Amino acid sequence: MIDELKKNIEAEIEILKEISNYYRAIDYSSNEEVLLLSGAIKSLLEIFSIINDSVPALMEERKISIKELPKIPKLPEIKKRESIEQKSTVLENVKIENFDRKLDLLLNRKDKDRFIGELKISEEFIKKIKKRKSAKDEKYIEFKASRGYLKFGNRLFLNYASKLINKGYFRELPVELRKANLDMLFEVYVSMVFLTTVLSFIFALTLFIFLIFFDLHILWPFITAYSGEFVPRVAHTFWIIIILPIITFTALYYYPSSEKKSIATKIDQELPFAVIHMSAISGSGITPVEIFRIIGNGKEYVALGKEFKKVLNQINIFGYDLITALNNSAKNAPSEKLSELYSGLSTSITSGANLKEFFEKRSETLLMNYRLEREKYTRLVETFLDIYISIVIAAPMIFLLLLVMIFISGIEVQLSSGLISVIFVGGVALLNIVFLVFLQTKQPAY
Repeated sequence: MIDELKKNIEAEIEILKEISNYYRAIDYSSNEEVLLLSGAIKSLLEIFSIINDSVPALMEERKISIKELPKIPKLPEIKKRESIEQKSTVLENVKIENFDRKLDLLLNRKDKDRFIGELKISEEFIKKIKKRKSAKDEKYIEFKASRGYLKFGNRLFLNYASKLINKGYFRELPVELRKANLDMLFEVYVSMVFLTTVLSFIFALTLFIFLIFFDLHILWPFITAYSGEFVPRVAHTFWIIIILPIITFTALYYYPSSEKKSIATKIDQELPFAVIHMSAISGSGITPVEIFRIIGNGKEYVALGKEFKKVLNQINIFGYDLITALNNSAKNAPSEKLSELYSGLSTSITSGANLKEFFEKRSETLLMNYRLEREKYTRLVETFLDIYISIVIAAPMIFLLLLVMIFISGIEVQLSSGLISVIFVGGVALLNIVFLVFLQTKQPAY
């Protein structure tokens, strides 16, 4: 029975490891995941207890077979062996292979059904946990070797970009890249900008040559051969070679800044409610680091959670204390309001102030600003509604009346009726798209 006892103990060790992993996962899980993990732990503890109950029977059987069996005469020896066989019938071998578990152990026969039942319960909890993680788990992106387009850009322009950076060019760009949360090295991004600018120049040159020999039309045929003089044609289209690369370079250079503003807008929309949440949590006496961990690991605040994880990374990975992590994050925060929150919290912790009062006052200020922003957006929508009615509804009706009057009066118009209809419908559609895009960009997320 030594081998069977060893298998039971090894199974208990594996279950204890699994329980320990679930206990560690609780600290980084949401409220719903904590409930699932707690249920799985409870079921595994019951399984551990059932396996442990079979150990005394194994030990007793081993004791009888070794110490007492050789000393008994022939007739009593048969009785003892019968008693051993009766005891062995109390235990039953169970083999299970699922969820990366391979269990081969001896259990009390009366506990077998309860063991299988608890095992099924734990499996259900594990299925739900894995399903939840596969559906909502974040993708953690690491810096890896550049591939494809970036690798090609590094091969052509990395050395040149490094020389310009060492000379002091692009000083503001690395800060904007960090604030924009772009997972790209500074030198790699500059190389990509140069490569894209060169490709845009090649495209502009190709377009320039094409426009010298061909004309483009709105209606069919869309492309026809150019039959006029080429010198004026070159003078009219040469600007494409200069303007298009400049636009490309400028757009890529200021893209991190625009992305930072977009992230800052999302953070400012989430911040009032997150600070209220932090105020409620701080009332329970929890440490500030745990407050950041709860908000950062939650799913309620997507943009703000990423910024809070930066603070946690500085503490857990780089070994900084909370004050230093807050001061560093305040310098690289995309939002000014979030930067002020970090600085104020750092000062409050250093001075020993009451964090609950700090969060309450800050939440009141942020919530008041949020309400003002909502009122401002409402008034903006009302203003644009009046403009929309005037331009998109009233103006086309007046334009149609003018066209009717022109055709009735017999005034000759160089444009055909079909072209006028296309321009009219296209203009109205374009105005509607502009209004929808503008309202969508200005609309708060909450």
